[in-house]
Amino acid sequence: MARIHLLQDDELTEATRTLAQHMDAQGMDTSTLRGLANSPELFEAYNAFYLPARQGYTVPEGLIELVRLRIARHNDCFT
Repeated sequence: MARIHLLQDDELTEATRTLAQHMDAQGMDTSTLRGLANSPELFEAYNAFYLPARQGYTVPEGLIELVRLRIARHNDCFT
């Protein structure tokens, strides 16, 4: 059970709701987005850093995926 309230669509800002719906339509997990949306300032700062990095603009996508998998392995996470 989540310890952080994951905001529902009607609790999100319009821009965040649009992003969440777009992610849902692609079958992506929106739990991080919905949790961070509890703090709009944190959400904006996170997206300013994370999205360009995750899309391969600052670090190649392949390297990001390898690091993500290695972190998961260290934490015994196999999802």
